[in-house]
Amino acid sequence: MGKTKFIYYTGFKVGFLWVQLRCVECQRRMIISTAPPQSQRVFLSVLFGMLTGLICALLFAWLVRSFIRYMNKPPILKGPVVFSPKIPAKTLQSALIANDTQLLGSSRYYRTVLDNGLTVAVKRLEPFQLQSKSLKRRIQQEVEVIASLRHRNLMSLRAYIRESNRFFLVYDYVPNGSLEDAMNKVRENQLQLSWEVRLRIAVGIVKGLQYLHFSCNPRILHRNLKPTNVMLDAEFEPRLADCGLAKIANLPLAPSSYAPPESCRYTDKSDVFSFGVILGVLLTGKYPTDPFLGNTSLGRWLQRLQEAGDSREALDKSILGEEIEEDEMLMAVKIAVVCLSDMPAHRPSSDELVSMLTQLNSF
Repeated sequence: MGKTKFIYYTGFKVGFLWVQLRCVECQRRMIISTAPPQSQRVFLSVLFGMLTGLICALLFAWLVRSFIRYMNKPPILKGPVVFSPKIPAKTLQSALIANDTQLLGSSRYYRTVLDNGLTVAVKRLEPFQLQSKSLKRRIQQEVEVIASLRHRNLMSLRAYIRESNRFFLVYDYVPNGSLEDAMNKVRENQLQLSWEVRLRIAVGIVKGLQYLHFSCNPRILHRNLKPTNVMLDAEFEPRLADCGLAKIANLPLAPSSYAPPESCRYTDKSDVFSFGVILGVLLTGKYPTDPFLGNTSLGRWLQRLQEAGDSREALDKSILGEEIEEDEMLMAVKIAVVCLSDMPAHRPSSDELVSMLTQLNSF
């Protein structure tokens, strides 16, 4: 009986081993049947190697480019940055921080005398956050762009100083203050400005805009053109101030009485609208905030008078005189009305305005 059990057990074990061997053999055949041929394995290996090499090359190129860009970044300058040999850099900072500054009329420029006797005009940018190095570098680059502007009808930036979160901008000094100061004196009978002088001021403003709009690459928009930002030199030649500063320090745009009606996009035609208001002020001797205008604007008031044939009623009585000059002024009223159009496309460019205004007289 025991021998029979042994035979049964041995037979069962041999059968079980045979089944396992058959299973292993089947699995081996299935693997061999599904394995890719030798040429396919070589192709996949080459493709994987190429992709890996390409990714490594792109990563290396990005690292090299980032390093080059970092090395080429202009350094953040500290202390005075001077663009004029007449200004001593060593004594500039102490002179600007001194308390003997004097405000130039209604403008935000200060009169300061340097140690070498040179009188300059200083603009103080209000404090703003400068924690980011990228922001400091961007503002520095914008200021240097302004320093590169050279035109007889622009305030020339001669130096600047960054002190913590404040900028001091140093310009050429202009003795007659701003256009608003001059027009205030005219209204108070303290100053006489003939039509010839007023027209020369208007032409100078437009030539400054023409330079910003057509000679600078990329073009520069003033964004804050108003009488307080038009400075007058000893010969009453206008110098545009604050060019581009609204963009740098996020300053508000021109007041509502000088700002264009469009709010979606500021263009060169927006600067032309602001000039149209200034031209209206020069012609009428009145400001766009005068109570007599009521709820209407200076532009609509001039347009209404022009359509009624009464443009002469708008002119400043202190400059009425010779018939030829009156004809020039009436033509200038038409130009102002066109500049003050609600549609930017209907306004002339600053380039066209130079030609239109200079034809009124010889310059």
